[in-house]
Amino acid sequence: MCLKPKSRNKVFRSLAFFALCLLSIGCDPPPPQPQADAAYHVYPGDSIQAALEAAARDSIHKTVKVHAGTYRPQQASQAMLFFSARHDGIALEAVGRVVLTAAHAEQADPDAESYPAIVNHVVFFGDGISQRTVLRGFTITGANNFASRSEGPKPIQPDSSNGVRWEKGLFFYADGGGIKVFGRSYPTLEELELHDNYASPCGGGISIEHRGFDAEAVLIKNSVFRNNSCQITGAAVDVLPGSAAVLDNCLFVGNVANLGPDYVGRRGGVEYNKAHGSGALTVFPGARVEVRNCTFTDNWNGVDDKGRGSSYRNTIFWMNVRGGGIAPSSRYEVDLLDSRRFSGCFVRGQIDDLRGTLDPERNVLQAPDPQFDEHYRPQAPAYAGVGYRPPKE
Repeated sequence: MCLKPKSRNKVFRSLAFFALCLLSIGCDPPPPQPQADAAYHVYPGDSIQAALEAAARDSIHKTVKVHAGTYRPQQASQAMLFFSARHDGIALEAVGRVVLTAAHAEQADPDAESYPAIVNHVVFFGDGISQRTVLRGFTITGANNFASRSEGPKPIQPDSSNGVRWEKGLFFYADGGGIKVFGRSYPTLEELELHDNYASPCGGGISIEHRGFDAEAVLIKNSVFRNNSCQITGAAVDVLPGSAAVLDNCLFVGNVANLGPDYVGRRGGVEYNKAHGSGALTVFPGARVEVRNCTFTDNWNGVDDKGRGSSYRNTIFWMNVRGGGIAPSSRYEVDLLDSRRFSGCFVRGQIDDLRGTLDPERNVLQAPDPQFDEHYRPQAPAYAGVGYRPPKE
């Protein structure tokens, strides 16, 4: 039987369409599966988020290992990677040097001030995360004040969860270029390097926004914050009111706040820390931190903390006199309202103690040169047991 020309064309078009459908289906990668070591493995070209979703569905296998390479977002969104309550208990670990970057030059608008970033946050931790959730071993970089409010391709944080309705404001979208922690979220962040991230208004490296749910704290340990910056406060870490964090054995170097006017404070008529500016670490009123065995050096200011009940122990504040910000007055090491739990620290800079609250009997002010080596380990004998040490010594 012969088909008429029109009928043949219709059949050929149908076959071609069917073939394209098969090819399309065939191109979908198979769902990730745990390997012999009981972990999910991700290699360059794979989707880290897909592996996180697979681990979230898996009641037994909760480790995702990402192998050496640079991973970047594939489309503009609020976060490259996100954790919500269903991801609680997952350990996301780097194997070798793994870089997570907000930048994707081929997809970014070259005329945008945020170029080449295409995500607000490299990693987002939303409501419902405990310290059993671990992010370990990654380099996080490339954030540049990209601030999308679009919920596509999927919301990183539901508007309500576990009986709480969340209002998403400026700080939700724009703070925390490297990592944003939001709501009842207390992840463990360890052996990270956050470098060259910028956010506006605050928190170039990490922003913590617990919204008053601060019975627990984010744990940040054995990590390095280098060359992060922000428009206003908390160049490396910004701890918002009603939030809590523990920083253990962390290095802060080269971080600069106050790159521009405080447009948030101006709305209320009072600019925050207008004269001297803010630090690598900013702790707002109603927030608290526990800082132990950390080193702050060569930042635009050390720490500004207007909270009550914070603790600082065995930490070095050395010559945080870096330029770059717009605050007109001198640089300082420490600006604390409540220094009752500030002890065993070594402090020296243009201004050691901005408010004159530190106890010189329990700390070393006008401290001697720590004689840092290339890894910021102090070589001076007086600094034994004080300050940051690389975790893999």
